[in-house]
Amino acid sequence: MLRGLDPLLVPELLHVLALMGHGDQIAVVDANFPSHSVAARTVHGRVVSLAGASMPEAAGAILSLLPLDHEGGGAVRVMAGGEAVVAAVHQDLQRILDGASSPPCRLEPLERFAFYEACAHSYAIVQTGERRLFGNALIRKGVVAPAG
Repeated sequence: MLRGLDPLLVPELLHVLALMGHGDQIAVVDANFPSHSVAARTVHGRVVSLAGASMPEAAGAILSLLPLDHEGGGAVRVMAGGEAVVAAVHQDLQRILDGASSPPCRLEPLERFAFYEACAHSYAIVQTGERRLFGNALIRKGVVAPAG
């Protein structure tokens, strides 16, 4: 255990976040996501498991360390459901973003199969225990500005 870090930030996830560069993205996905087959195509090559966490909880832990890339939009994209109504899991994620992101960030929907393909080009897949449908997000890393 380390002080000041969310306990969801397990060593493998900390390592992944530290290795990611500006513009790299990390997928935070639900329990139904085909994570192992998609993760095989990512830079990291394997799944980082956070089975005891919801997707918004895991995203919140990641966002406690990871700056967002706001350039060009799409800093946080979610898998779009078949319905026009925003899924409750996305509303929960938006609340976390509202508290963690400056400037404000809005979720951008991405069609299911386009989302799978985008995840295959991500740095890593973090699979949560999220059971709500469409509980998947892609988060793009921004820059860490110099001190002072």
